[in-house]
Amino acid sequence: MKSASETIRTLLGDVGTVFRVSAAIVVFFVAAAAFAPETVGRAAQGVLQVTAANLGWMYLLVITVFVGFVLYLGLTKFGSIRLGAEDEPAEFSYSSWLAMIFSAGMGVGLVFWGVAEPMMHFNEPPMGSGLPRTTDAAQTGMTYAFFHWGLHQWANFALVGLAIAYVRFRHHSFGLISETLRPLFGDRVDRGWGKAIDTVTVVSTVFGVATTLGLGALQINSGVSRLTGIPFGFPAQFAILAGVGGLFILSAMTSLDKGLRLLSNLNMVLAGLLLVIVLAFGPTAFIFGVMTQTLGEYLGNVVQMSLVTTPFSDARWVEQWTMFYWAWGLSWAPFVGSFIARISRGRTIREFVLGVMIVPVALSMLWFSVFGGASIHFEIFANAGIGDAVAAEVPSGLFVMLEQLPLSGVLTAVAIVLVCLFLITSADAATFVLGMFTSKGVLNPTTTLRVFWAALQLMMVVVLLLTGGLESLQTVSIIAAFPFMLLMILIAVSLHRDLSQDLATRAETDRLLTMRIERLLLREDEREAARHAEEEAHPSAPEMPPTSDGPDIEDVGITEKD
Repeated sequence: MKSASETIRTLLGDVGTVFRVSAAIVVFFVAAAAFAPETVGRAAQGVLQVTAANLGWMYLLVITVFVGFVLYLGLTKFGSIRLGAEDEPAEFSYSSWLAMIFSAGMGVGLVFWGVAEPMMHFNEPPMGSGLPRTTDAAQTGMTYAFFHWGLHQWANFALVGLAIAYVRFRHHSFGLISETLRPLFGDRVDRGWGKAIDTVTVVSTVFGVATTLGLGALQINSGVSRLTGIPFGFPAQFAILAGVGGLFILSAMTSLDKGLRLLSNLNMVLAGLLLVIVLAFGPTAFIFGVMTQTLGEYLGNVVQMSLVTTPFSDARWVEQWTMFYWAWGLSWAPFVGSFIARISRGRTIREFVLGVMIVPVALSMLWFSVFGGASIHFEIFANAGIGDAVAAEVPSGLFVMLEQLPLSGVLTAVAIVLVCLFLITSADAATFVLGMFTSKGVLNPTTTLRVFWAALQLMMVVVLLLTGGLESLQTVSIIAAFPFMLLMILIAVSLHRDLSQDLATRAETDRLLTMRIERLLLREDEREAARHAEEEAHPSAPEMPPTSDGPDIEDVGITEKD
């Protein structure tokens, strides 16, 4: 008969302190939010106000630095380093790799905010920058949508993913956040410091993924309400979470190659189909015009938008939008970064950076141009009522926009299925990564452990929706992300040190190899001439040359001192 500890080890794998502490923290929060929601809500708001008032500038500055740092790694000599052995091929095809990055990255967020964000800025321009519901407000809204879903958001994922992939596949170490800090902390990552770092990572990931699952449930509820008349509210959202939760638990019970890869590819097909239909049957020329102009506005103002903090006013716009997005991205960074690392074996750093920073950003901008641009066109030129719908119910904007197109009912159903699939792939990838983090970095955590984290995430989403809906999700994201942002600063420093050492080692190896090859290929007289030339040029050459009438001192192994 197996003992209880042996049974637990068989089911959960090699779990330890990180699993026990992080699970206890999440369970405590879920219980507190369920039994004392008002108290937890007041405490969260208090922490948020302190964080935003005193440390909001740090979110903006640090994320902007991350953008420059990641691009620097990809576009300089560091980009040639391979995440694995020098001749190791990529594990997944390029198309599947990009599909999994996009699906596990921000697929749910794009569907949720693709119409909602431009229209919310159209209704209320950022920081009172213009009159509501004007063409200027529309352009500003599109520019900020590009900004919030552009380079800054994906820099978080790229930095964490690159650090984990490097230590996992280059150094053959565990795929843990603590391992990425070994160049700074040394053996201390094997003790209490490392356990604390990994615990912070797990808790941040759970809160970040819960935010996304909550947004997805709101979106599905809004679409189902328009198709069936089921009221928009918590009972319907609870039922949706139960159904989606069951599906992604089933997905979690399959292998990464069979389950998540196939769903990710299906996601990309459906997302591409919906985008092409809106582009073809919507205001096509207007959409491309909006995309071109907004790209110019974004590139021309990205630095200014990156560092806006409104210190001379009490405006909370930066806190509600830019800080929320950066915090959301930070809390997602351990999960998305770790997942991208897991599927990026065999890629070079340059290929990794371009794949994670450029391709998804371009797709995100295309998505906002199509869905946001079409919504603005229908609102301004056809008075479609999308702005009023978003003001009343944020997730409804997508479905009101689709109602302006042929076969709107079919398109709405496709959009609902797309959100469901994005939720399943995101949650499935999250359970996979949480399993890795809490079982000492193994590449294939047990099914039971993944199901455990799936259930805990669903419980977290339920209590957050019950206690405050969208505002509660935003608040928790900002608070939970701050500790991990500090860790990411250390990760960047540690990664640069590690990569610099790698290049130095490679350069020394190449120098020795070249020298030995040259010595083998040169004739004896050429080798002797090269040796004399080196002695004359080198600053450490002996002051007294060998005598001409006796044996060479160096050849007999003695020195002047001897």
